[in-house]
Amino acid sequence: MPVLKKILYAAGAGFCIVLFSHAGMAQDGEKAGLECQKNIARTIVRAAADGLGGILKNVADEKERIALIRSYISPIRFYPDKSGYFYVYNYDCVNIAHATQSELPGENLYDHKDVRGSYVIRQLSAAAKKGGGFVEYYWVKPGVKKELRKLGYVEPIPGTDYFIGSGVYLGGGK
Repeated sequence: MPVLKKILYAAGAGFCIVLFSHAGMAQDGEKAGLECQKNIARTIVRAAADGLGGILKNVADEKERIALIRSYISPIRFYPDKSGYFYVYNYDCVNIAHATQSELPGENLYDHKDVRGSYVIRQLSAAAKKGGGFVEYYWVKPGVKKELRKLGYVEPIPGTDYFIGSGVYLGGGK
């Protein structure tokens, strides 16, 4: 397991242990489970954003920056079902990198709507511009043919015009 992946998994797992130890007090295991997954998403996105910001600060060439971003996020998967991955966009909603959908890089998704009619990438971009945040939307889960409900988390990549995100699918789907 790559070092970054181990660190991210351990950090997220620590949040889960703390949350699940208090789940009985809250008497809402499902809510505690979701909070755990949100903490994992927030932790790994923040770590990846900071890591990419550090790597990219000395790279001026745009093509080289994009190649580094793609190389950085491509192999990373997390969550037991491997449905966790990263995506990167610029603030104009152009996909820079997507770890599971290789057809997306270079595509402008400003007008992309999910199955419920929400402008997904516009909402993610707006959250990132505010410093980061969660957005609920529908997206195709790896290994599934239809869009499922997802809670995405995004943050700006320091020193760039990009934001990075990940999230958790809410419901299994087949």
